Amino acid sequence: MTTISIIIAIYNRKDELFELLNSLSFQTDKDFEVIIVDDGSQINLRPTLELFKENLDLKFFRKDNSGPGLSRNYGSRRAKNDWLIFIDSDVIVENDYIQNIKKNIEVITCDAFGGADKAHKGFNLIQKAISYSMTSVFTTGGIRGNKKAISKFQPRSFNMGVRKSAFEKVGGFSEMRIGEDPDLSMKLWENNFTTSFFNDTGVYHKRRVDFGKFSKQIFQFGCARPILNQRHPKYVKISFAFPTFFLVGYFFGIIEYFLFKKGLLLGLYGIYTLLVFFHALYKTKNVSVAAMAVMSTYIQMFSYGYGFLKSWILLNVFGQKPEDAFPSHFHKP
Repeated sequence: MTTISIIIAIYNRKDELFELLNSLSFQTDKDFEVIIVDDGSQINLRPTLELFKENLDLKFFRKDNSGPGLSRNYGSRRAKNDWLIFIDSDVIVENDYIQNIKKNIEVITCDAFGGADKAHKGFNLIQKAISYSMTSVFTTGGIRGNKKAISKFQPRSFNMGVRKSAFEKVGGFSEMRIGEDPDLSMKLWENNFTTSFFNDTGVYHKRRVDFGKFSKQIFQFGCARPILNQRHPKYVKISFAFPTFFLVGYFFGIIEYFLFKKGLLLGLYGIYTLLVFFHALYKTKNVSVAAMAVMSTYIQMFSYGYGFLKSWILLNVFGQKPEDAFPSHFHKP
């Protein structure tokens, strides 16, 4: 029998916690526990938890701030069940989420799994645009939203399940504050564990609610990738550098236009822009979302590309250690 412990690491985000717990309380399969790990929040989360104590098997722990990865480790050590399900506090799950997880585990052989993220109909326009750019074939290659887009799936911690025995074998999440979830996936592969994509266990992921915060978050993701490449050289792909090529190509397109009065490169970006717009329009059926999706796509590509380039130079040209180049990316005891 499949037994499940849901682990939620949270820092503040009281309103989002309410929406997540509310969605969990309506599950068709109610046989699971929920472990909330308060990662040093500055607000009191207990009143929110009290609202659900009759409907959910809830356990609450509060600890000093250490980042999401180590907080999830803290929760996993207190989990009683065989499967650990990690979900971020800013997601909403459908009523059959647990039921579908158990169904998939019974028929698909794997040690860890992930599911898609998507936009809820109640999200605002910016959230829907960001959701598009984060799952589009024109940005991430669709790896966050389509099992057909990849051959080896890297579960992400906003929607990730791991067999507890495998999780403990690889030592859980690392001390990385950013990029800790692909780091875990690659540690699992290196220890001959398998991962899979569960098609019907998607979540509604709210992400950031404005482009400024989104840009900062994506920049940090870009910085993390060269660090991950150093840790796991066997799994380096040239596609990881695509946003940097995109950024550099645009820069040279500007130079080409002003110095040589030619617009060949910028013309290619114009075609790319049209492709993104009409694909987003097809996916979302909303002109406003499609227009904003163009903006979020360029923000994502430029921010990630710059973060990747900066990190690659610091690590590979100047030879800095990741912990020295990006101290905020690591927890220091």
